[in-house]
Amino acid sequence: MPDAPETLPQRSENGQFFADVSVRGQPVFQVGSLPGLSASDRAQIISRRIGGLLSQSQSLDAVTVQVDEQRQIALLTVNNRVLMTVTQQDATDFDTTVTDLAQQWADRLNQALVQPNLAVDVLQRLDGTARQLVDDTILLLPSLLGALLLVVLTWLMAIGVRRVGLLWAEQTEGDRSTEILIGRLCYGGVWVLGSIVALGVLGLDFATLLGTLGLTSVAIGFSLKDVLSNYISGVILLAARPFRISDQVVIGNYEGTVVQIQLRATTMRTYDGRLVYIPNQQVFQSSVVNNTDSPVRRSDVMVGIDYDADITTARQVIIEAVTPIKGVEPEPPPLILVHELAASTVNLEVRFWVNSRRQSYLQVTSAAAQAIKEGLQAAGVEMPTEIYTLTFRDRPIADAVDVVAREISGD
Repeated sequence: MPDAPETLPQRSENGQFFADVSVRGQPVFQVGSLPGLSASDRAQIISRRIGGLLSQSQSLDAVTVQVDEQRQIALLTVNNRVLMTVTQQDATDFDTTVTDLAQQWADRLNQALVQPNLAVDVLQRLDGTARQLVDDTILLLPSLLGALLLVVLTWLMAIGVRRVGLLWAEQTEGDRSTEILIGRLCYGGVWVLGSIVALGVLGLDFATLLGTLGLTSVAIGFSLKDVLSNYISGVILLAARPFRISDQVVIGNYEGTVVQIQLRATTMRTYDGRLVYIPNQQVFQSSVVNNTDSPVRRSDVMVGIDYDADITTARQVIIEAVTPIKGVEPEPPPLILVHELAASTVNLEVRFWVNSRRQSYLQVTSAAAQAIKEGLQAAGVEMPTEIYTLTFRDRPIADAVDVVAREISGD
């Protein structure tokens, strides 16, 4: 047979000269393009015909070759169905004759159509999957490198934007919790934008992404309801600023000093040294008492004096005792009120203001109570204990004395 003219196969639309014909997902041989038919489309047609035969319950005969010398083609048939046509262009592509090439492909198909054992089938599938993965990786390598480069640039940009945001917040806000909020929002916002652009570089359609998010938003909302509520509450708390770091607050059943404010939880150290993590959703839904929001805080001390004592003198003594204590504010001045006329004492309520940001509120209150007690004693103002009056009716004096004696002895 004379040599066929040496021609190159036509390049398919997807940029490939040849495409794999697969049986059970495994490539068997490759076919080239034909005039008006790309290599990939031709391979898909042949693979679909083979798959249709394999899906039938009837047994398959051997693949046979029917050569048409006049048209210089060969037909590969099985069970009286044509699988493919081997053309002179195929023979030219592989530098052989139509008959020899058709017989080679028929032999490979016969080997592939025989049902393999489990081990061989698994190995073949793993090999095919690995080859497909390598091919896809090579095709997507430019996109992967571009996305990786974009992720690195996003990380660097997020760090820079966060620093700029923190510097701006330090100059304008002056509150550490607000600075943390601004820094984290800047950092997260850059990452969101960078991730969207990186997915676009990988070929993800933004419309498809938005549709997927829309379909899954309900499921995500139910599954992450508590987590999202904590984060949203954290953003609101950091923006509203009902308290700041180092403030002394009361949140529900907890009282102490705020140590850290995060997007998920607020950390508080109680006065007895315990560390409490309170979810921001619970903080947002609770009543918050900020004891140190105002620079000064009023304290009260109750003291009882004898009925015979001069109230004016006692007031003067208390003012002179409380005023010099470190932490007691001179303005507004201490206030002494007659609170109650009790059974045995006149109870005076001493009110004074403490700078709770500079001094400990409890320590200043304790020092004031001690100074009041010592000042009244030094001035000779009596502070009697409770006096009880016992009345005995229609009983002899001796019996009354015995009752009192037993009361005193505890019998």
